[in-house]
Amino acid sequence: MTSTHPPRILFLYGSLRERSYSRLAAEEAARIITELGAEVRFFDPRGLPLHGAEPDTHPKVQELRELSLWSEGQVWSSPELHGNISGLMKTQIDWIPLSMGAIRPTQGRTLAVMQVSGGSQSFNAVNTMRLLGRWMRMFTIPNQSSVAKAYQEFHEDGTMKESAYRDRIVDVMEELYRFTLLLRDKTEELTDRYSERKAAAAKAVAATAQQAVQ
Repeated sequence: MTSTHPPRILFLYGSLRERSYSRLAAEEAARIITELGAEVRFFDPRGLPLHGAEPDTHPKVQELRELSLWSEGQVWSSPELHGNISGLMKTQIDWIPLSMGAIRPTQGRTLAVMQVSGGSQSFNAVNTMRLLGRWMRMFTIPNQSSVAKAYQEFHEDGTMKESAYRDRIVDVMEELYRFTLLLRDKTEELTDRYSERKAAAAKAVAATAQQAVQ
């Protein structure tokens, strides 16, 4: 059955600064992909505890996981700090498990990665997020965005100035939108794994044997 609702895109950003450029870049991207026809939601990481510092019943953890389950695609936007993603960005990703029982909050979802930096252009953060996306079994799209000297790229109202950097974000959002439309109804088929089927079958046999003993 073909889905007809707008693609559901979740945005995560990696800084709590009042003028957070990773958030501003995410908001610019959200405006673009909304115009393309997507439905977007943001997770506000303010108040999210460090991974393991609180039980996973914490309200912010539950909010993040519910948003991840709602999403069909995600955008991760992080500042580059000391040559890598921010701790806040990693904390958000760490709180999203690979599986919750039979439910998989990231597997089969599309992912776009973006980074901002205060200096020259770099790709350390987007490369790390690609690795994490692969580990979370997400379909990370080929295109990506890296905004150098981000403090020069935004108007006072937070919108992005016209530039090659903004053009790249448009490219990334168009690609994410298209990949999400193409893949969202094929997730089960594309993520069906022999090893998991084999393990499930063995578990079923063991359960049947246990019932017979009882």
